[in-house]
Amino acid sequence: MDRKEQAIRIWQAGVDAVGGHAATTKVLQDIPEPDQILAVGKPAAAMARAALEHFGPRPTLVVTKDDHGRDLPDYVTVIEASHPVPDARSLQGGQALREAVEAMKPGSHLLLLVSGGASSLAEDLLPGKTLDDLERLNKKLLSEGLDISTMNAERRTLSRIKGGGLLSHFQGNRATVLAISDVPGDDLNVVGSGIGALPGKVDFAATTQIVASNAHARAAAAELAKDDGIPVHANEECLHDDFLKIAEALGERIRTMPKGALIFGGEPTVVLPDNPGRGGRNQALALALAREIAGYDGFTVVVGGTDGTDGPTQAAGAVVDGTTWGDSAEWALQQADSGSYLDRVGALLLTGPTGTNVMDLLVAIRT
Repeated sequence: MDRKEQAIRIWQAGVDAVGGHAATTKVLQDIPEPDQILAVGKPAAAMARAALEHFGPRPTLVVTKDDHGRDLPDYVTVIEASHPVPDARSLQGGQALREAVEAMKPGSHLLLLVSGGASSLAEDLLPGKTLDDLERLNKKLLSEGLDISTMNAERRTLSRIKGGGLLSHFQGNRATVLAISDVPGDDLNVVGSGIGALPGKVDFAATTQIVASNAHARAAAAELAKDDGIPVHANEECLHDDFLKIAEALGERIRTMPKGALIFGGEPTVVLPDNPGRGGRNQALALALAREIAGYDGFTVVVGGTDGTDGPTQAAGAVVDGTTWGDSAEWALQQADSGSYLDRVGALLLTGPTGTNVMDLLVAIRT
């Protein structure tokens, strides 16, 4: 196994450990049978499939990203919508979620499965607000390099279902919320802009649980590295800053690390120029790190979104080493066109949808 394969294998172990199906399955034995299952987010289909395999057929609605709603029984209602910028289908998904909650009878039990991506994928706007308002807000937030908590707080100002709004329509007896966290601190009020959060006044039995997080992914990646005889020198959630600042800080740590691995998680931010090129935050960070290790031998860095996508692209991120940086790389970095450059040099990380979303994962190894 070469160094690149080894680094990807460690990264993939982290992602596999927080898969929506596996993470949901682990906790279902302690949950009463639900009357209705609602799942929203990028890993929604995987989470719903786990619940249906455990409890058997029942009314189920899944709202997820384009091409993420596969491998579900025919009786499941699936609405696929746009991410990271919402579209008309996002409004359809949000309305369908609210109507399903409102239709539940007294004495019923709702199983609500929530994960990252729900902020864009499902929305039910406040009176007077339009899809144009929502699209403008999301494009503005995505271009300004804001952290996810700040972005989601802004998104809640337009919504009837975020910030506890969805469950405020529930008239049943019990609601169980299982969430895969893609936010720092694993706060249910922030995941999906709080689409699974409890309302201020709760007159029903409620249970909430985070079933997978970035910490779980990093721990699994570190475990596999150690099993392979690779010492892990750091395991931190520290990727919460502008990607250029992160690259500068981590570049020195990577260049001076002893043989072994560094494992980091989080969610970098990018301030986009006018008319940005192709790429996402992970591709941008990977290319910036390629500059930091250019000419150094023995290093490989994998940076990828755990959901298998990075921004509005089909790549999860990239795999770079001391030979990746070259002619036109600087221009690509400045133009937010890292994806085009990384594609030309064969450095993109392509996984397809992973069935999870716990922010981003970085694995750096030195051999």
